[in-house]
This record gives sequence, C-alpha cells and structure tokens, in this order.
Amino acid sequence: MANFSLTTPIYYVNAKPHLGHAYTTIIGDALARWHRLMGDNVHFLTGTDEHGLKIQQAADDAGLTPIEFADTIAPQFKEAWAKLNISNDDFIRTTEPRHYAGVAKLLQACYDAGDIELDVYSGKYCVACEEYFTDEELEDDLCPIHKRPVEYFEEENYFFRLSRFQDRLLEWYASHPGAMTPDFRANEALGLIRSGLRDFSVSRTSLTWGIPLPWDSKHVAYVWFDALTNYMSAVGYGTDDERFNEWWPVDYHLIGKDIVRHHCVYWPAMLMSAGIELPKGWGIGGWLLSGGEKMSKTSGNVVNPLDLVDDIGVDGFRYYVLAETSFGQDGDFTYEGLLTRYNSDLANNLGNLLSRVATVVDKKCGGIGPSPAADSVLATAAESAWQDTAAAWHSLQPSKALEATWSLIRATNAYLENNEPWKSEPGEAVDRVMGDALEALRIVAVLITPAIPQTAQAVWERIGMPGQVSDQRIPAAAAWGQYPGGATVTKGDPLFPRRQLPA
Repeated sequence: MANFSLTTPIYYVNAKPHLGHAYTTIIGDALARWHRLMGDNVHFLTGTDEHGLKIQQAADDAGLTPIEFADTIAPQFKEAWAKLNISNDDFIRTTEPRHYAGVAKLLQACYDAGDIELDVYSGKYCVACEEYFTDEELEDDLCPIHKRPVEYFEEENYFFRLSRFQDRLLEWYASHPGAMTPDFRANEALGLIRSGLRDFSVSRTSLTWGIPLPWDSKHVAYVWFDALTNYMSAVGYGTDDERFNEWWPVDYHLIGKDIVRHHCVYWPAMLMSAGIELPKGWGIGGWLLSGGEKMSKTSGNVVNPLDLVDDIGVDGFRYYVLAETSFGQDGDFTYEGLLTRYNSDLANNLGNLLSRVATVVDKKCGGIGPSPAADSVLATAAESAWQDTAAAWHSLQPSKALEATWSLIRATNAYLENNEPWKSEPGEAVDRVMGDALEALRIVAVLITPAIPQTAQAVWERIGMPGQVSDQRIPAAAAWGQYPGGATVTKGDPLFPRRQLPA
C-alpha cells in the first residue's frame, strides 16, 4: 500500500467559507477518494490560516480578540466541509501548539543557515494579500489582485534572502519536469523565477497577533513562514519526526493561481534553506469566478456553497464543481449552468439509466438482476471508460475523468435503445441485455465514487450490491463480469428529479 498525501490551501478566517474555497476543497476530496479506491494510504489536509494583520483588523471590527474571532469562523469551515461530504483526514488551525512548534523550527533552521537577516523595509503593501508590491506591479496604484488601494509601510523586518535561490530553483524544476501542473501554470511560475527574485519579509514588529520569532521575540512571523509551514506541522514537523518522515514530502499541494509565487517560489526556497525535501507536486487551479470576477469578500460577489447544497443537493453541487471546468482554467459560476449540467448529466443520463434499468428488471425479470455476458459489446466501452477515467484522475483533470465515466453511461443508454428490452417478452434475450446494463451500472457506481459518493452508494444498493462501494478497489473492481446474477434490484425514487430553469 502506497502513501498518497495532498493539501488544500489553508483559508483565511477573516470571512465565512465561499464557493471559491469549496472549489479547491472538493477537487482535493475527489482526488483523495480516488486514491483510496486505488488502495493507497491517503492523508488529506485542509485547515484555516488565523494570524496576520487582516485577521487582527477583522477582530477589532467585531469587538473581539483575534483568537475569539478565529474561534467563531474556523468552525464554520469545518461545518461547511462536513456538509459538502469532504473526507479530510486532518484539519489544522495555525493557532494550534503543534503549528507553533513547526513554524519555530523552520524559522530557526533558515536563520541558522544564514538565509534570514535583519533589514529595514519601506514599500507599498496590500493588507488583503499580505504582500508588498513594486510600483510596476501595481495597477493605477491599486493591488493587481484585489483592486484596492495599497498602504505605505516602513519598519524593521527580518528578511528571507530569496534572491540567493534563483539558480537552485531553476535547476530543481528542470530536473523535476511535471512537478507543476497544468504546464501553462508551470510556465508562469518559472517566469517569476527567471525575472529575478526579491528578498521578502518574514517578520513584523507592528503586529502582535502571530508566532514570535524564536531568536527575537519582538518580531512575530510574517504570513508566509507561518501559513506555508502548516503543510509540515500537520504531519509532525517540530513534534513527531517519525510521522513527518512517513508523510513528507507531500504528493500534491492544490492551490489557486493567485498564490503560485508563494507556493512554487517562496516555499521551495524556504525548504531548500532548511535542508528539507521539496514537495513532489503542485496542482494549480484557476479561479471559479462569479460575474467574471474572482470571488472575494472585498468585491461582495461571494456565493455561499451551503445555500446551493440546500437547493441542488450535495452531489449535484459537487458534480458541477468537478465537471464544469477543466482544472487549471478559470470557470464562471452561474446558477443556470449548474441546473443545465444537473439536468443533462445527472437527471437525463445517470438518473434515467438507473430508472429504466430498474423498471425493466422489475417488469421483465421479476425484480431479480440477471448476470452479464462475458462477450458483451459494453465490455469494451467499460474498459475504455475505466482506463480513461484513471488516466484523467492521475493527471489532475476531474472534468475529463467524469467525461470518461459518462461515456459508459451514454454507451449503456444507447445499448438499451438499440435492443429495446421493454418491448420484448421475458426470456434469455432480455436477461442478457439487462445483465449487461446492470454490470455497466456496477462499474459506473465504482467510478463515480470520488465525485458523487452518496449517489454512488445509492446506485450500488439499488442494483443489489452488498456493502459499501467505497470499499471496492480498482482496477479489480472495474473489470467486466462481476455483477452477481440473482441480486434484487430496487426501483426507488428518481436519483435526480429534473429541475426547472428560472424563468
């Protein structure tokens, strides 16, 4: 059994969970579930980022201390992920003692290596990004990400000498092709490195809400040494060497394109300085936009994912997030797009297939599912679907994985249309067709488990399969011919009742 680990970004607790947060988290969850199906020993991490200036400001506005404020928001992320059926193995808060220990250890290691030095910084700073910008990077003196005015700061800081790592970073990426996916996002990160690296601040004295530097308690750790270290502190860095050695390096950091600089430039340089092995990979997603803009509290265009779940169902929402947009590209959320995808793929294709199979088996086979034929034409479609689905999950392309799985659903619907078993008398010919369709549904149930796990289990049970579909292991469970003749097939209510588009 191989280990497989992945992380989402940790989310700021200055605002409630929104659709942009849910997007990356659902992708991470589906990938984790896929690797569990493959038999891997999985560690899936998410969490919350709770230090920094904007948290302190949000707490002041709410009339709370920073930790009191964080304690009101962090549980909302846990509740949101539970409602979205997220199967994370750990949830880290950067206010936990284990995280303080990891941050102190990493800071000290880089300081001892001579890569952190005291200096004075003056410059223009975006509180929302927690990032300094040069005049060239600003757009009409506004932050290029948040489109809001920057502030001028000047104070004594410790700096990480990132400028020393340009050649080492380029050499490492050259020797690890494919570490960043998709390729065009990797090109952006490499462009940042080639354009020249600026040293960056790792501490603040104007801020008290943070982790003190181990060698100078007047300074607290600035966001990136604090936030990024969660990926290691959660698996024992600074507290449990044996566990850390088991789970590090991580297989994938899943991130959005706006934090590429910090994850693919700052983070590997920090690890190089500390003598720690670099991550195996980064999956760099685009943004899920709303009205053509990135969702943010600042722009006021956030969509609460839990409102959509209450309306469309957990699996309907998860399916849309995974299927609608190719990973790495920007997507634009619309309610009409959500309902169209729901009606087309879930109600008309998957839901209708299960319903018509159960109905024909009830009427023509006495409700007992026949066994499939070894030489069925659907066996080839099933093999192609499984192979293409696996390849897409392993290349971090959930939308392509679902398209491959749906090819088997469409092939099975076409097979039924061609044979029209509902028009035939009960007998061997009908049994053969229905046995083949049930076997296709069995394989579909396995393949959709990462994306829509509740639906997968419902399909599994309705075709008479015992136990939990999530306990199946592929590739064995994807091989044709395993549906057991004699199982009881249940009709039940529609899996996905059709929804009307708003007028």
